[in-house]
Amino acid sequence: MAVGTTAQRGIGALASVLRVIGMAIVAVLVVHIVLTLLSANPDVWLVALVRDLADTFNLGLANLFQPAEPKLAVALNYGTAALIWFVLTSVVVRLVRRIG
Repeated sequence: MAVGTTAQRGIGALASVLRVIGMAIVAVLVVHIVLTLLSANPDVWLVALVRDLADTFNLGLANLFQPAEPKLAVALNYGTAALIWFVLTSVVVRLVRRIG
């Protein structure tokens, strides 16, 4: 096996790991939006875990939009963060693959 082939595989694996991590963050944000819109019980441990993770990954955008309806605020703010994470993940993965 050539050295170039091994490096190519390593870079491909790195890009895959980065994509999985980025998409997991997007999924957490989207699940938080869905649970909020469906009025999930915030005292359930899984709902609290998703909320805490979403708060960690919201990029400081939790108060970007402030409509009167709290559920709409969550959808807009966390949806914006999810979109940004999706775009950043796509760009970073493409750059990693291009460098390799």
